[in-house]
Amino acid sequence: MSPRSRTNQLLYQAELLMSMPVGEDEHAPARQMALEESALALFELALVSLLREVTEHARLESHAWRELLANDGPQLAELQRLRDVMHEPESWLGWLVSKLEQLHSSEGAARRVSANPGMIAVGSQTDPAAQLLACLEAAKLEIAALRETSLEW
Repeated sequence: MSPRSRTNQLLYQAELLMSMPVGEDEHAPARQMALEESALALFELALVSLLREVTEHARLESHAWRELLANDGPQLAELQRLRDVMHEPESWLGWLVSKLEQLHSSEGAARRVSANPGMIAVGSQTDPAAQLLACLEAAKLEIAALRETSLEW
């Protein structure tokens, strides 16, 4: 399988996980958290696959996203573009990197959503699943643009 196909496959699988029903039993919150963290892990694998894909010509030894996206990482146009996206406060990659840091911490990335009928919902709070799906969509748009640029070279 090519790196491009693998990237597409991993993004698709993450989307599939987020569309799975969690049910309404006592295990539903834990199931939702498991699906969110699993989708994030697949999104991380897709990021690594994307980095492998867009840096194929450079023949890098490592494709670890932390190394490649670090400010002192390899000076490749594709990586610089991704670094710039990562540093944008509301970008999909900025969101993903912060979630991946949480995912790898002892706290984890998924949060138990408690529905307390006595509390007023804050409009700015976004459903974690919806946020992940929105970032997956934004990532696919960015990936398409990166691929187009790579073809020009």
